[in-house]
Amino acid sequence: MTQIAPPHELAVGPEPSGPRRAAVGFIFVTILLDMLSIGMILPILPKLIESFTDNNTADAARIYGLFGTAWALMQFFASPILGGLSDRFGRRPVILLSNLGLGLDYILMALAPSLRWLFVGRVISGITSASISTSFAYIADVTPQEKRAAVFGKVGAAFGVGFIFGPAMGGLLGGIDPRLPFWVAAGLSLANALYGYFVLPESLAPERRSQFRWRSANPIGAVQLLSSNAKLAGMAIVAFCAEIAHVALAATFVLYASYRYNWDQTTVGLALAFVGFCTTVVQGFLVGPAVKLFGERRSQVIGYLGGAAGFLIYALAPTGALFWIGIPVMTLWGIAKPATAGVMTRLVTPEQQGKLQGATTSMNSIAALIGPFMFTAIFAYFIEPTAPVRFPGAPFLLAGALLIVSMLIAGTSTPPQSKSGAASGA
Repeated sequence: MTQIAPPHELAVGPEPSGPRRAAVGFIFVTILLDMLSIGMILPILPKLIESFTDNNTADAARIYGLFGTAWALMQFFASPILGGLSDRFGRRPVILLSNLGLGLDYILMALAPSLRWLFVGRVISGITSASISTSFAYIADVTPQEKRAAVFGKVGAAFGVGFIFGPAMGGLLGGIDPRLPFWVAAGLSLANALYGYFVLPESLAPERRSQFRWRSANPIGAVQLLSSNAKLAGMAIVAFCAEIAHVALAATFVLYASYRYNWDQTTVGLALAFVGFCTTVVQGFLVGPAVKLFGERRSQVIGYLGGAAGFLIYALAPTGALFWIGIPVMTLWGIAKPATAGVMTRLVTPEQQGKLQGATTSMNSIAALIGPFMFTAIFAYFIEPTAPVRFPGAPFLLAGALLIVSMLIAGTSTPPQSKSGAASGA
């Protein structure tokens, strides 16, 4: 009979065991609760900001972009520190503290009487929102190299499940009271912290932990890890361009749908729920078979090409009904990200997994620093009365072009994978 090992005895081996499968299940629930919380406030926050600007959509877009930039700046500085701390003290305490901080932050935002207080809430959220990147380091701890892309895809399905119910709940609750989704999100995050405290085991054994060094924990030092070899640097560029493109959705979707199609909060929430459903199908059922059938390189090409086609539909769809067609096309993008993440985790040592996730999150934060301001500024420019051409879909065209860049680099830079799952020459 297989016995459940103590948490400190979980380690990477050739085959996934019962404890490892259970650990991945715990992380799935952790990410699911996080995504439910984030999904609930996603259709509400831009409109709440707009309510503080006398319903001026262009001004709200610029302020929302500023909020996103501040959040990303905090991520940029905090993520490598938390990644280094997780390599030194383990993944579990970082995940628990992150969930606790998010719960308290949502309470602050629920009570915020002004844009300044909402801004403070986003700053705190940027500091504490490390549980997802640390969760992926957790998965790398307990999953063999050759299985990571498939497991990342299955755990990534939690994003989709969260976005099925989260935005729909947020839209419905926001119709009752725009502050209610923040209270419910706070309850979910605090419940997540409580769940993890009693259920989540530690994944990083004491003998596999590394010393915490400020030199590598600062954002510049952390990002330098991504340039430590040419293969990892190439994959970092792939992930970076894709992350900038992803920001276009978070930064402009709610305002774009409201402006162009006159969607209310409920319709936006339902659209995001459909995104979540399609994402769950792709990441839960297609990633593993796709990587097995096509390999990591072709899976990335297929995924990024699908994302670019989806952005093109988003940008050009003249009606809301046609926009919905782009959603399942867009979510094919979900095949690419787990494959990219799987490649990157096998290009570093087990002791560097936390640093890798911290560095990747810092890189994503740079993208999030650039993206919100850039995409909301483009959106605001093309809806102003003085714009030479009214084209609110311009941010999505730019995002699609970035995914084409990711596709081209992934097609030429992904290292071959040996039968053992290690990158050749890594």
